[in-house]
Amino acid sequence: MRRILIKNINKILQIDTQKRETPLCGSQMSHLQCLENAYLIIEDRLIWGFGSMEELGEEHYTNVHRIIDAKGKMVLPAFCDSHTHLVYAGSREMEYIHKIKGLSYQEIAARGGGILNSVDLLHRTSEESLLEQTLERAHEIMSFGTGAVEIKSGYGLTLEDELKILRVAKRVGESTPLTVKNTFLGAHAIPSRYKGSREEYVNEIIHTMIPIIATEDLAEYIDVFTEEGFFTVEDTDRIFNAGIKYGLRAKIHANQMSFSGGVQVASKYNAISADHLEFTSEDEFKALKDAGTIATLLPGSTFFLEMDYAPARRMIEYGLPIALATNYNPGSSPSGDMKFMMSLATLKMKLTPEEVINAATINGAFAMGVSESHGSITVGKSADIIITKPIPSYEFIPYALSFPLVDTLILKGEEVNFFNKN
Repeated sequence: MRRILIKNINKILQIDTQKRETPLCGSQMSHLQCLENAYLIIEDRLIWGFGSMEELGEEHYTNVHRIIDAKGKMVLPAFCDSHTHLVYAGSREMEYIHKIKGLSYQEIAARGGGILNSVDLLHRTSEESLLEQTLERAHEIMSFGTGAVEIKSGYGLTLEDELKILRVAKRVGESTPLTVKNTFLGAHAIPSRYKGSREEYVNEIIHTMIPIIATEDLAEYIDVFTEEGFFTVEDTDRIFNAGIKYGLRAKIHANQMSFSGGVQVASKYNAISADHLEFTSEDEFKALKDAGTIATLLPGSTFFLEMDYAPARRMIEYGLPIALATNYNPGSSPSGDMKFMMSLATLKMKLTPEEVINAATINGAFAMGVSESHGSITVGKSADIIITKPIPSYEFIPYALSFPLVDTLILKGEEVNFFNKN
C-alpha cells in the first residue's frame, strides 16, 4: 500500500461525489464543483479521499509515503484527449509552407500531400522507429497534462500498416502511464492503389481488415472520415454495420468541410462521439441529441486550416454534451496541447472557462469510454491528476495561452518524470 498526501491545495476542480453516469449536457456544462483549501489522498493508485484542510487530522498521515505541499496551486483531473492521430511517421512542414503561400488543404492533397503523404512515410518506417517517434509525442502530451488519450489508425491504408499503427498505439499504453484507447480508422482516405475504385477499398476494409483487427483485439472503436472526396454516407453505413458485428463501437469524422450527412449516419449507430462538426445546424443537433452522441470539437484543426469554428454555443443552448480534443496529427493540427485547445475554445467558440474544463476532463472521458475511471476527482477513480503551478484562479487556465500549467502530473497514482522516458 502506497499513500500520497497532497495538502494545502488552493482549490480542487471537477469534484464529483456521485460518480456520474452521463456526460454534462447543455447548461450543466457551466457548473464546476470545486473545494477550496483542501487536501487529497492517493492510495494504491486510486483517489482514496479528499476534504477541507480543517478536516485533515493526524490519522490521515498514517502510512503516508509522500507529502506534497500544494500551497497556491490547484488540483484537477488529468485531461482526456478523445481524438488524436498520435501514431504517425515524420512531419509535413513543407505542406505548411505551401499553405502559407495560399494553397488550400484540398489543393495540397491533389499534389500528393495530405493524408497520402503520411501514408507513404509510415509505410517506409519500421514498427520500432514508429514506436520511438510516438513515445516522444506521448511524453509531450503528458507534459501538457494529458492522462488518457484515444489514438486512431488511418495512416496505413493497408492491412499490414494499419495493424502496425494499432500495435504501436497499444504498446504506448503498455510502456507509459497513459491510458490509451485504440480506434480503427482504415476509412481515412482512398489509397492510391484504389484510385477510382473506392467501393473496392471499402470491401477490403469490411471483409479483410475489420475481422483481423477485431480478432487480434487491437481496437475498441471504428471510425470513418465521411466527407466529399473521402467516404460517402453509404460507405460509412456499410463500415459501421460490419464493425458493430465484431464489437467495434462507432465514432466518426463528420461535417468538417460540408454538410456531409455524417452526423445522421453516426446517430443511426449511436456513435459514442461525432467529431469536427464545423458544418452543423439544428438537424444535426437533433440527431446527436436523440442518439446521445457526444459532440467532440477540434479547434486546433479549425485554427490551423483557418476555417469557421463549430457552433459550440448553439450546441450548448440545444442541450448537447461537448468534449474538446486536440486532433493531434501532422497535417491539420500539429499540437497535443489540451490547454491551448481550451484557450481556442474560449476565444473562438465563446465557451466559458467552466465549460472548457468540463469538456477537456469529464466529457472527454465519456467520449472515449473511460468515465468510470477518469475525468473527475472522485473517490475510487484512478489517481490521474494535475497539480498546477501557482495560479490565481481557474479562469487563468484558458486565459494564459502559453503558460506551462503543469507543476506535477500524477498518473495511476505515480508521479510522472517527463525527462525519464525509459
